Amino acid sequence: MKTSAKLLLLSLLYVATASTDDAAYPLGYGDESPGLCLGSSNPLRKEVSEGGEIIDITHRFTPNTPSGNSDDGIGQYLSLLMSMKNGSDYNLSELRLCVHAGTHVDAPGHMYDNYFDQGFDVDTLDLRVLNGPALVVDVPRDKNITGI
Repeated sequence: MKTSAKLLLLSLLYVATASTDDAAYPLGYGDESPGLCLGSSNPLRKEVSEGGEIIDITHRFTPNTPSGNSDDGIGQYLSLLMSMKNGSDYNLSELRLCVHAGTHVDAPGHMYDNYFDQGFDVDTLDLRVLNGPALVVDVPRDKNITGI
């Protein structure tokens, strides 16, 4: 059976903005409103795998991105530690955030201590299980669904 299925891929990290003097990106870089891939002006991130299209639905990180350990969002998450503008040979950024922030998938050990002790982390998950056919339903903002 040959079908072209749209697949969803959840990326763990897609860094887009920062806002302080030691920000890893210059002011104005990625300042557009944090995008939902569908219905936004942000470029749709696509790949093709096994004949199907993979669409990355990851939300961009901003200081207001929800985090499992804070009601205030993740705050300053990206800093520029070394800068070529200050004489360094390269730019070096540091990323700091709770692993339970933004678009993510929970590791098997997140809720099961025996899996945690055995080292079952997100890198042990089978990506084929995390991707599958999807139906995109476009519902305009402030409208009701009247039938499908």
